[in-house]
Amino acid sequence: MKKDFIVSNKINMSDYAKALELIEKSRYILIITHVNPDADSISSALALSNLFHENKIKHKVFNISSDLPQNLNFMEKFDKITDQFPKFFDLAISVDCGTIKRLGFELDPEIPLINFDHHKSNNNYGTVNLVDPMKSSTAEIVYDFFKYNGLYITKHTATALYVGIYDDSLAFSLGRCDEMTFDKVNHLVEFGASPSDIANKMKRRDSLAKYRIIPKVLESLELYNEGQVATIHAKEEWFKETGAHNRDCEDALNMIMSMHIVKVAFFVRIVNNVSRVSLRSKGKIDVSKVAGKFDGGGHFNAAGCTLDTLNIENVIEIVLKEVLETT
Repeated sequence: MKKDFIVSNKINMSDYAKALELIEKSRYILIITHVNPDADSISSALALSNLFHENKIKHKVFNISSDLPQNLNFMEKFDKITDQFPKFFDLAISVDCGTIKRLGFELDPEIPLINFDHHKSNNNYGTVNLVDPMKSSTAEIVYDFFKYNGLYITKHTATALYVGIYDDSLAFSLGRCDEMTFDKVNHLVEFGASPSDIANKMKRRDSLAKYRIIPKVLESLELYNEGQVATIHAKEEWFKETGAHNRDCEDALNMIMSMHIVKVAFFVRIVNNVSRVSLRSKGKIDVSKVAGKFDGGGHFNAAGCTLDTLNIENVIEIVLKEVLETT
């Protein structure tokens, strides 16, 4: 049965107008991308940054770290993202932060916050919450913010929004993509986004180090529950040996999930002195419940959490037990 967009939309349309009203009243805006930012967070932030720049609205795009994914450096204003905190701002906008902890710092509660997100784990921590877990990406929600406020989308903004939707939907392969998602990307192409150019820049600029570390990660594969549950990990010394970044081995988890027999998989590696766990699933298996057991979160089929230990083997044992019991 064909879905009705207005009925299935989880965001009150008036909230888009409230968000724009806050933006227009502000003197300086801080746009916050999440810890260990991905394409969706950065592209959503840059789409808003382009809008603000074109309308002479003072702002800054902030990330708690200077370590950003360089495969995104083709987007306009990527080089303006900073880890330097401004002395003053009277409005904050978080993009793709499933929990307030994902900001990476404590925000003054007196400062109003617009919360753009699509994670199931989001508890509407903002002053205005534009949150819909049914959407493919936060970039798709930012697109709706533009649409429902009648805001002009330039080529640079269209490119940024397309990047976010493309990457977070795994090239439009996830179930969160619906007919409206494709209507939106079609409009973004009309506005100047180039699908082939974006795909080439996103997928064909890998480092040599990536192809040195991924075989090591794949070699760590262990299967459980008659092959339906898979685990992989990356040891700290492998990064030193190969010169790889932790982002270089992210594709390994998608490769494991491509195996027909595997229904659930998780990947453990050390990031910033904690064990980072990424979980994926197929069909009706909700891995966000597993992540939630460890104060993490995410989506139904893609979630993550951190455990405050450097013992990867112990983390695998703990998370595996939860996966087998929960799923």
